[in-house]
Amino acid sequence: MRFGKTLRQSVYPPWADKYIDYAKLKSILREDKPEDEDEPWTEDDEKRFCDEIFNVQLEKVAKFQAEKVQDLRQRVDSAFEKLKELPTAEEGKPKPETDPKRLKDLEAELDTITNEIKELQKYSNLNYTGFLKIVKKHDRKRGDRYKIRPMMMVSLSKRPFNSEQAYRPLLNKLSLMYFAIRQQLEEPGSGDGYGYPIDPDSQPEIHNGERYTAHKFWVHPDNLLEVKTYILRRLPALVYSEQSAKEADGQQDPTITSLYFDNHRFDLYLKKLEQKTEASSLRLRWYGQLSSRPDIFLEQKMVHDNGSSEERKFVIKEKYIKPFLDGEYKMEKSVQKMERTGRKPEEVAEFKSTVDTIHDFIRINKLEPLIRANYKRTAFQKPGDDRVRISIDTDIAFIREDTLDRDRPCRDPKSWHRSDIDNSNMTYPFNNINQSEVSRFPYAVLEIKLREDNRGKRPSWIQELMGSHLVHQCPRFSKFVHGTASLFEDYVNRLPFWLSDLDTDIRKDPQVAFEEEESRRAQRAENEQVVGSLLGTKVGSYKPSRSSPVAKSYLAERAAADASAQTPKSATFPHHRGSTATQTDEETGEPSTRNDEPEPSQGAPSQPRSSLNYGTLSSVFPGFSSLSKYARAKQAREVGRRDSRASTSSSAASQQQLPPGVEEPTEWIKNAGPLQIEPKVWLANERTFLRWQHICVLLGGLAVSLYSAGGGRSGGGDRLAQAVGAGLVGVAVFAGCWSYWVVIRRREMIVQRSGKDFDFLFGPLVVSLALGVALVVNFVFAYRRAFAKDVLGDTMSMMGVNESMAGEMGELRL
Repeated sequence: MRFGKTLRQSVYPPWADKYIDYAKLKSILREDKPEDEDEPWTEDDEKRFCDEIFNVQLEKVAKFQAEKVQDLRQRVDSAFEKLKELPTAEEGKPKPETDPKRLKDLEAELDTITNEIKELQKYSNLNYTGFLKIVKKHDRKRGDRYKIRPMMMVSLSKRPFNSEQAYRPLLNKLSLMYFAIRQQLEEPGSGDGYGYPIDPDSQPEIHNGERYTAHKFWVHPDNLLEVKTYILRRLPALVYSEQSAKEADGQQDPTITSLYFDNHRFDLYLKKLEQKTEASSLRLRWYGQLSSRPDIFLEQKMVHDNGSSEERKFVIKEKYIKPFLDGEYKMEKSVQKMERTGRKPEEVAEFKSTVDTIHDFIRINKLEPLIRANYKRTAFQKPGDDRVRISIDTDIAFIREDTLDRDRPCRDPKSWHRSDIDNSNMTYPFNNINQSEVSRFPYAVLEIKLREDNRGKRPSWIQELMGSHLVHQCPRFSKFVHGTASLFEDYVNRLPFWLSDLDTDIRKDPQVAFEEEESRRAQRAENEQVVGSLLGTKVGSYKPSRSSPVAKSYLAERAAADASAQTPKSATFPHHRGSTATQTDEETGEPSTRNDEPEPSQGAPSQPRSSLNYGTLSSVFPGFSSLSKYARAKQAREVGRRDSRASTSSSAASQQQLPPGVEEPTEWIKNAGPLQIEPKVWLANERTFLRWQHICVLLGGLAVSLYSAGGGRSGGGDRLAQAVGAGLVGVAVFAGCWSYWVVIRRREMIVQRSGKDFDFLFGPLVVSLALGVALVVNFVFAYRRAFAKDVLGDTMSMMGVNESMAGEMGELRL
């Protein structure tokens, strides 16, 4: 079906004139005219098309979406105020009587708002798809000179009308209000069975009879290692099975292949994208290469009316897959084997029910393999404890597995999989296949599954990771949906909302991400307190975090910013990068490790400036300062500290109070724990000492040579050479003593973990000056001797004095 027809059939009547005018854009593009009869596309035509699509259509859609979101937000807030007006209950006491009609009316109002939010989401998705479709047509037909798809992607990414972020706060508040109303009406099945409302950012799932909530995120490759190490401190890596551990002797993450099914109308894709309750998916999944004969699972994921999902699966041999898909085989041999081995009748009946359900599902929907997802998975879980299950998928690639084009099918229609990939054991990045048939996902996918208790508590480290800048939340991300949308864009008329995020940088500033998460948690806690007071129960609580989840202290950063704004800094909390501090996890009772780095605080012992600059050039010449960048930066910080101490002493009452539960540190973290110094630090100090000894030996040898040469001339000797030699001997002795003092002093500073300067400039300055003076004196006297000898020789020759007498007179003069 063409997109124009889909758009006409999907228009919400009250907003009919607010949609993209797809027909007008096609008319401007002259899409209906054959290429051989088409007029030349001029620059004026291009300007007209770009002006219409960017300045008219895109602005119209974005403005309408923003206005509707604002209107819905006001209506949700108004409904919440009505909810707050209901009589509240006290904990432990019976609920007060509430007019059921009033609650029913409020629930009907919420239903209207919810339906309108759904329509607005469909509106946004349709228009988003329309813009991408029309610019693709433009680039295909007029793209020989002008390409506008990149510019359109940038424009769409700057407008939130197809982003989940615009609707998430509304859905959170609606979820709480629905929960409160249904609890008041005492409807069975209210909430999600946990005793608290469903989180719109999560998806309930059922595994082995246990209920979980799944949270999905994207991880940028730059943050992947940090996320893995953060998780590994709390959970060990999980080996799925012996089969999955075969690759590289278990030293590498297992490679997983998922083969997804759909029909030529993409019914499963559309139902899953539109979040319909009857949406289901089907896939074949195995670990490693197919040539190693792994266990192959046929899995069906079903979505129930309450929004939760459940999986049904069974193991099937490779030789039976094609007959099962064709309806010629229904796992009779497996059933007979289960009966022979004495399995319980209930288990056999359940297996037969699963097989029949999946078989009917394939037959009714006429399903066949459509797309392959290949990725490496790293899993984390405590052995024997499945309360927290985490997986990270990397090297994700989607490959076409369809036979939609009968002339050039991607897969042999007589086979259930692509033999060109599986027979050759092809791996990521799949360079040996047609590149138009493969799509590589640029990020890693993090999935956190929590089996939460009745109060909905989560481990604090999980909460911190989910709110950190290291991850990008994508609640309803699906490999099946994304792979289909990226590879079959010409076949589908709906695209997922997260496609616009692929053209933006998902990396965030740690401070901004932390503040946004704290604001969101505080707002949600405020709403939950209203619901709790209404029901007489404690639905949720909020406790401000002391530091950000990546161990970059928000409070310390804010204190530093306040100090620069002439606000005294009372203390710095030891939660920064550089060292490791261990504290107890509030929720799980387990140790939680944070990376911290202290910075000088008011409470830390201060030292006079003279001690900080001891041994530097400033100690010899007070007018100079140390030449190192480190020293200049440290001196600037020292000036700031003195100013802060001065302002603190003048106004002690204005000091900031420490937050509850935070104590002023008595010792810097860098000075705590056992002393661990790398060998290269000691070797650097020793290498410097050996260099100085080398200079000392050279100077001593030169001095002795000069002194000996100066005393051996015709009895009288060369007094100048003797004086210079004696001076250089003194310099050599000084160099030796100085180098020994420096190596001892620096060793003490290393052991004490001192923050003082290591650039002792007095010794090098003395040696350099001494050598300079020696060179200047030697040059002056040598010049004078040569000048006197030349003048005296000329005079004697004029007076008739012979050469030997002139030489003797010259020596006597000297």
